[in-house]
Amino acid sequence: MRLAISALVAALMLTDPALAQQSPMAEAAMPEDLAWKLLELGRVIDPPKTAALYAPLQQKEPYQGVKVERDVKYGPADRHLLDVFTPETTAPGRAVLIYIHGGGLIAGNKRAPGSPFYDNIMLWAVKNGFVGVNATYRLAPAFPWPAGAEDVGAIVQWVAENIASRGGEPKRIFLMGQSAGAIHVASYISHGEFHKVKGGGLAGAIMVSGIYDLTASPAGDAELAYYGSDPSRYAERSSLQGLVTSPIPFLITAAELDPPRFVEQFELMKQASCKRPSGCARSFMLPQHSHMSEVYAINTPDTRLTDEILEFVKSVK
Repeated sequence: MRLAISALVAALMLTDPALAQQSPMAEAAMPEDLAWKLLELGRVIDPPKTAALYAPLQQKEPYQGVKVERDVKYGPADRHLLDVFTPETTAPGRAVLIYIHGGGLIAGNKRAPGSPFYDNIMLWAVKNGFVGVNATYRLAPAFPWPAGAEDVGAIVQWVAENIASRGGEPKRIFLMGQSAGAIHVASYISHGEFHKVKGGGLAGAIMVSGIYDLTASPAGDAELAYYGSDPSRYAERSSLQGLVTSPIPFLITAAELDPPRFVEQFELMKQASCKRPSGCARSFMLPQHSHMSEVYAINTPDTRLTDEILEFVKSVK
């Protein structure tokens, strides 16, 4: 088995020079066995197998020192639900971290029964001085474009209006999304028509492994279900140009073992962001990780992504 994985490592390094700078043993933050297992899985999106690697590393309920409000309604639809995580002893003035999950535009949830994901991100947030808000949204094909961005707008509005009573600071709201969640975050920021709070209501945003330019590569089935089958609409429904002109600070990240399209989109957005009046956006390529492990690892001893998030939050005035 180790020989087979070694062959995979060699193949990945030949096709991706960035990986040649890393080895599974190079980063002490990730145990060697875990690094090998992620390499064995390769550049795939495999939530069940990746979750099996990370679930044993995560906390289980009840969570000590943390108060959790489940399934708070932020709108009329069945999936207009969010969870709020606060310290048991509430103190005012905490920054707020809203998390928008992935799921390929047609699936996913803020939390599955018995799963530590994505409570893990909320627990990390509370430990690091935030009020955490974990939200879900309507899905395609029943709810196509622009339902995701509309729902993010409603979530931000709910937080802006209700978070102060839970110890959050409405002027310090940070919006984070991964995969499809990053797509919806990017759509919200880049299309001002979805803003229900003046200026978008955000201090900053974090987009993890998102898609920003629909015209850069052929649409998959899930994107067709959400964005529609008319490619002439894809440019206006993309977020890249709107992100370039938006004054909202943001951090973009991707994982070294992301499927190639996500890495390409990361590089595309990274380069385009340098046209912003404020200069290039902060960006970070996460070593060793895959599309799912990048967020499943949050609230474990591997703090490489969360260190970048904290530095970004500190940099926002």
